[in-house]
Amino acid sequence: MAVPKRKQTPSRTGMRRSQNMKFSSKNIVEDKKSGEYRLSHHLDLKTGMYKGRQVLDPKD
Repeated sequence: MAVPKRKQTPSRTGMRRSQNMKFSSKNIVEDKKSGEYRLSHHLDLKTGMYKGRQVLDPKD
């Protein structure tokens, strides 16, 4: 079994993970009511809406 010779530094680990966790353009959707862009399956913080219902008080 292959075993690494040296421990990978936290910097290198972070650089590798950052490539995996990028947001793809498929995740970004336009909000139907406000017309602003947000991540899909996420709460809209400005309006406080999620799936068509009010979840939080709107942020001013």
